[in-house]
Amino acid sequence: MRLLSTFILILILGISCTTPKESADLIVINAIVHTVDTVNENAEAFAIKDGKFIGVGTTASVQEAYEAPEVIDMTGKTILPGLIDGHCHFYGLGLNMQIVDLVGTQSFQEVLDRLAAFAKANPEAAALRGRGWDQNDWETKEFPTKKELDALYPNTPVVLERVDGHAYLVNQKALDMAGIDNDTQVTGGEIVKVDGQITGVLVDNPQTLIDAVMPEVTRQQAVNALMQAQQACFSYGLTTVNDAGLNKETLDLIQELQDKGDLKMRMYAMVSNSPKNLDYYLDKGIVKTDRLNIRSVKVYADGALGSRGATLKSPYSDKDGHFGAMVTPVNEINNLAQRIAKAGYQMNTHAIGDSANVVVLRAYEKVLKDQQDPRWKVEHAQVISQEDFERFSPKILPSVQPTHATSDMYWAEDRLGATRVKGAYAFKDLLNESGLVVLGTDFPVEQVSPFYTFYAAVARKDLKQYPEGGYQMENALSRAETLKGMTYWAAYSNFEEEEKGSISPGKFADFVVMDQDIMTVAEDQIPNLTVSATYLNGELVYENQE
Repeated sequence: MRLLSTFILILILGISCTTPKESADLIVINAIVHTVDTVNENAEAFAIKDGKFIGVGTTASVQEAYEAPEVIDMTGKTILPGLIDGHCHFYGLGLNMQIVDLVGTQSFQEVLDRLAAFAKANPEAAALRGRGWDQNDWETKEFPTKKELDALYPNTPVVLERVDGHAYLVNQKALDMAGIDNDTQVTGGEIVKVDGQITGVLVDNPQTLIDAVMPEVTRQQAVNALMQAQQACFSYGLTTVNDAGLNKETLDLIQELQDKGDLKMRMYAMVSNSPKNLDYYLDKGIVKTDRLNIRSVKVYADGALGSRGATLKSPYSDKDGHFGAMVTPVNEINNLAQRIAKAGYQMNTHAIGDSANVVVLRAYEKVLKDQQDPRWKVEHAQVISQEDFERFSPKILPSVQPTHATSDMYWAEDRLGATRVKGAYAFKDLLNESGLVVLGTDFPVEQVSPFYTFYAAVARKDLKQYPEGGYQMENALSRAETLKGMTYWAAYSNFEEEEKGSISPGKFADFVVMDQDIMTVAEDQIPNLTVSATYLNGELVYENQE
């Protein structure tokens, strides 16, 4: 009897000394987890509760500390934090999915062929729109003209947007609707003419004249665009997107869809620079929910290098006397910087040419000198004079898109010359000055895939694995730097580093399951990586069925 009593006492004491496990909703084990957390850089497992990570560590330690109704054994698969696209056009991607896709066309005739197929399939269309042509990919690398469009579509407006979004090719019907003729005067862009006659190509600001007379996007088209874009982004592991330029009406719709639970994508929204938008948001203040963050303004300093709209300090090497043009005048940029800083918003300015970049950098320096942590961004920071790199700092951050380098490298030196091109696409130099680089795609200008971004940053090659040895490899980033640029550094630039950007306790449970380890896979296989699953708030939002 005494032995039995002793045994029961030992059993009771053993039970009472066992630490109870903490309750979780989901436990993930046996994975290669790249946390991007400096305290716990690599892990095997984590636990999630109420949409957030609550524990990260080894499989044994997590299973010892937590219990959950669902445990997923990843059997050695790789997991990354939810990826962040630091500069894209999410809504624009969705809209583009509803018009003629001209990306990759190898000639103007191919543009016409795709347009004809779309017109045949959409006979009731009030206007024909397309995007993606790039004359630099054609044998004849000159801007096309409207001649064929006028003959084929005399009564239907046609608007074909260049791949960078900074030039239109339109037909005479569209010009007539917009009231554009040989006497029309513009600033901040160009109505391209040959022998004094309009060709149909409009660069930068004149595009707005066309936009004003095109049929408005319906609510249903806008909803479809957002939902289609979300599906595409989730399939690539993107859980946050920085949309570079949205109007109030679209932002209202985004918030409505997020509130209903239909649109799950997290968005860092840059408000488009217009009087209406600024009057509303700068007075209203920062708008912040778990899925939407509105606290920045997108401004265009200049145009794009491919359409020779980027503003350079010296003339284009392939066009005598041409410097590009400021889309937003210098004095207006200075005034905007003061107004945006006073409102406590972030200013994110598109700057491609070295002249545009120094204008923006000087404006930033002037208003930020007494601010502690503004994190203002230069979007693209594409061509920088050697003397201007030092103007970047922890206060002024570069937001760059690596695939621009590998798309432009075939003709960038023609535009810039052998000396000036050395200051272009200089991601490592920018990192050294600011301490971080924000990485994005600029889709739909480039492809949505963040793995193309990763490859272009690390290997400095395009998808044809050109050039051998990489393009200007002195400015390549390491794999660790690249992953940070797509996660933690991007979150930091959005003032969101406490809630996302790494797999850390207390942060949103956004993560991506990969088919291979992006940190160790052969370099030339990086573009071929695929996402097995994407989770947001611990919820499965995408699963690869192949």
